[in-house]
Amino acid sequence: MNNNSNVEIIIQNMQDKLGITKEIENLLRNAVEACLEYECFSIPCEISILLVDDKEIFELNNRLRGIDSPTDVLSFPIVEMKNGTIISTLGDMDPDSKSILMGDIVISIETAYKQAEEYGHTFEREIAFLTTHGVFHLLGYDHDDSKSEEAMIGRQEAVLEKLGLNRE
Repeated sequence: MNNNSNVEIIIQNMQDKLGITKEIENLLRNAVEACLEYECFSIPCEISILLVDDKEIFELNNRLRGIDSPTDVLSFPIVEMKNGTIISTLGDMDPDSKSILMGDIVISIETAYKQAEEYGHTFEREIAFLTTHGVFHLLGYDHDDSKSEEAMIGRQEAVLEKLGLNRE
C-alpha cells in the first residue's frame, strides 16, 4: 500500500487483554489509507484509532449512546460530512500541518477477537473490517436503513478486497 502522506494516523493501544503488534498497527494504517483512496479523499487530515477493552467500550456506549452493552466499534466525527463530502469543518485544524482533525475511531480488541472466531475468519480481517467501518462513518456514511447499510458494507468489502482480506 502506498503511504498516503495526506493522512496522519494516530493509534493508541489502551488495553492489555491482547497484544497489538506492529503488523496489526500497519494493517490499521493501510485500512485507513485504502478507505481514503477508495473515496478519492486527498484533503490533509488526522484520524485517531483507540484500541480498548470491552469494559471501556461498554462505558462509552452506555454514557454516550445510552446502550447498556459493549459494542465492536464507535466513531466520533469532528468534521461534518455526508457521503464523503465535507459539509462543514466543525472541528479543529492542526495549525502546523493544516490537517483537518477528522475524528476518533474506538475499537474493542476483545470484541474484535470474539467476532473473528464467531464469523470464522482471521483477527486481522475483523480488525480491518471494524477500522473501515469507523473510517466510513467519519466520512459521513451511515447504515440507517437496509439500502445505506448495503452500500456501506459494499465499500468496506471493496477496501478489504484491495487489502487482500477477502471473506474465506
